[in-house]
Amino acid sequence: MPTVSMTVNGRAVTGDVEGRTLLVQFLREQLALTGTHIGCDTSQCGACVVHVDGQSVKSCTLLALQADGSEVTTIEGLAASNGDLHPMQEAFREHHGLQCGFCTPGMVMSAVDLLNKNPNPDEGEIREWLEGNICRCTGYHNIVKAIQSAAENMRG
Repeated sequence: MPTVSMTVNGRAVTGDVEGRTLLVQFLREQLALTGTHIGCDTSQCGACVVHVDGQSVKSCTLLALQADGSEVTTIEGLAASNGDLHPMQEAFREHHGLQCGFCTPGMVMSAVDLLNKNPNPDEGEIREWLEGNICRCTGYHNIVKAIQSAAENMRG
């Protein structure tokens, strides 16, 4: 069985995986990082979004072996080490950008990547960026407001 090694949320990890093990399975089942959700099994919903080497990816479409040697950040690794929420997490809380919460980790991770690429997106750019993330509860209005607020706070 192949061995995979990567840095997850700043911590070096190693594990034995089958060749077909998806990154989302490795994170959830071997590392017990269950904030990354499995929603659709078809790469449509975005609940499984994590950052791999600084880029948002759907972890249900990436084999764990493909992430070997990579730096992976999950929703659990986004908050500061002292427990303070990331500005995006805080904005989602403050602006009620979630209801059931199932899509929230993927939305937050996608939104952080957007702001890393474009620190001042307009509403249309935010909505376009989130096309790969499905929320069945909120209608996206408060999610967009949360991202706009986080963008303002992150710009200072």
